Amino acid sequence: MKFTESETLELKTSTSELKEAIIAIVAILNKHKEGELYFGIKNNGEVVGQDVSDKTLRDISQTISDHMDPKIYPHINQVSIEDKPCIHVSFEGQAVPYFVDGRAYIRVGTENKQISPSELRKIMINTNKAYWDEQYSDKKIKDINIKTLKEFISKAQKAKRISFKFSNAEETLRKLHLIKENRLLNAAEVLFCDENKLEIQAAVFAGTDKITFLDIQQFRGNLFEVLKKSENYVKEHMNWRADLSGSSRVEIPEVPLRALSEALVNSLCHRDYYRPESNKLAIFKDRIEIYNPGSFPENKTPEDFINKEEESILRNPTIAHNLYLSQDIEKWGSGIKRIYEECKANDIKVEFIKLSDGFKVIFYRKEATPQKTPQKTPQKPTELEQKILNAINKNSTITREEIAKELNITADTVKEYLEKLKNKGLLVRVGGRKHGSWEVQQIQGGREK
Repeated sequence: MKFTESETLELKTSTSELKEAIIAIVAILNKHKEGELYFGIKNNGEVVGQDVSDKTLRDISQTISDHMDPKIYPHINQVSIEDKPCIHVSFEGQAVPYFVDGRAYIRVGTENKQISPSELRKIMINTNKAYWDEQYSDKKIKDINIKTLKEFISKAQKAKRISFKFSNAEETLRKLHLIKENRLLNAAEVLFCDENKLEIQAAVFAGTDKITFLDIQQFRGNLFEVLKKSENYVKEHMNWRADLSGSSRVEIPEVPLRALSEALVNSLCHRDYYRPESNKLAIFKDRIEIYNPGSFPENKTPEDFINKEEESILRNPTIAHNLYLSQDIEKWGSGIKRIYEECKANDIKVEFIKLSDGFKVIFYRKEATPQKTPQKTPQKPTELEQKILNAINKNSTITREEIAKELNITADTVKEYLEKLKNKGLLVRVGGRKHGSWEVQQIQGGREK
């Protein structure tokens, strides 16, 4: 029997070429959804044989499982060809596209070509691929975070977008259309399971490039937990100013929180979950960038959604629908417009960037300046307030916990008195909440500078 490589048949001399063989499996599946592979046969068809043991077969199976996504379960057997031991692997799979170590390939003749993001999207459309969030998850009801699910139902009820109450996890998920044929959907996994593929890489950089970073974090968990962590991260690392023109102190962020939250939730809702990359949140000296893997709709521009009433092209409709129920997103297709209008109203420059491999929202920061309080004449501090001011004068970046330890009082008491000092015009916070510092204000005839 003469063996000839084809679009559905791959030949390898030995298992030393296992990595290349897995790429071939992925490429064949992405085009034909089934194929064969032999170890022990050169690509010219010459049978040379291959050392085979039970361990060899197990190693092949394990390596395929470790490096491919979604997983497949190939048939792997020892066969004798021309009286020489070889290994035959037959495989099939309908869950196109398949990836090996985060990359997708497609078979062209006997070559395996890497697929670009735009080509990947076309394959999904041409093969009538179901939406990722509507496919079955491997998670079980026991993996659901009940607390998060209950909080979601409470929000949706408050928004008057559902009429039912939480009963138990399974019944509630069925009412949310997150269970099909007694199996959880991927949407349920992302929304309510703490262990899933969702991740945001967050970082603060010292300048306007990525050369030096001041802080770096990875946020994992269910979508609502990741969103909360990301929002708090931005709040901690951006600048705030104090408005004392009214009867009470009001802290105002340099970038409107509504716009930031909208950009973050959109990045999680509309990302391409077929791709293994993380979402990214980057805070530079001059801007804040929010990136998600998932190309912008073809033949559309961000301006189309700002200037026109465009319908949203949903990548994850089930996730989007549930976020609408909880009022985390509003009318589909209106997110970009709301971000733009919120920034325009606050005189903040914002850009929407289409990339070949994703989409990025950039908020440009205003130059940070220390906030003074000319509207109020600083009042004299009490004895305890003076002790707190003395501690701050010695170390302008001192924390509440450090002040509490030094003065032998509770951190809650320190928090209370810091607020009193700010309201008296004796103390101002300069810069971000995490990397900023305190500035003690001068009082006439007093001790403070």
